[in-house]
Amino acid sequence: MIKMIPKIKICGITNEKDAHVAADLGVDAVGFVLAESPRRVDPNSVKRISLSLPPFVNIVGVFVDEDPDVVAEIVNFCKLDCVQLHGRETPDYCKGLGLKLLKAIRVKDRRSIEAMASYMGCIKGFVLDTYVKGKQGGTGKTFDWALAKEANKYGRVILSGGLTPATIREAVDLARPYGVDVSSGVESSPGIKDHDKMEWFVEEIRNKS
Repeated sequence: MIKMIPKIKICGITNEKDAHVAADLGVDAVGFVLAESPRRVDPNSVKRISLSLPPFVNIVGVFVDEDPDVVAEIVNFCKLDCVQLHGRETPDYCKGLGLKLLKAIRVKDRRSIEAMASYMGCIKGFVLDTYVKGKQGGTGKTFDWALAKEANKYGRVILSGGLTPATIREAVDLARPYGVDVSSGVESSPGIKDHDKMEWFVEEIRNKS
């Protein structure tokens, strides 16, 4: 049986240098936050950085409870490959967009996982992040990774929330996700990536899976 290596997304990219290091490391996707956040970037910057990247690197835009028309406009302007929704977007909202979507689920307990069922069929995958009251993501906190393994029955799971180079192997072994999504765990400060940590993170997955 072929052992699948999790897809890797590095999120919270704010500058061209970090984006190119990620691409050179062979990650599958880079993410740009287009919502209120210390890592927020404007559409012009996203377009400029994404156009400078080599082929086969997916460009993901992160939105939080944004007007659907605004999302569609930014997707077209920036030529995004995928949209990641990190707010309270409903299944009907997701269906109405008509785009390739990832839906973030803020995991608090098993009930959070069960809520995924209503999104089946209208998105491409789930980003499982840690529930922290008043925050939509980027908390650097982990949750029970065993719940993420259970969540695989609802669709493709992209594991997020407090991942670091030191913990990623344990997380992958427990959760068996389709992919992983890291931001603060490979940073020197919010929005500025530590290139050594990025390389370490990728090596832990690619060389030991």
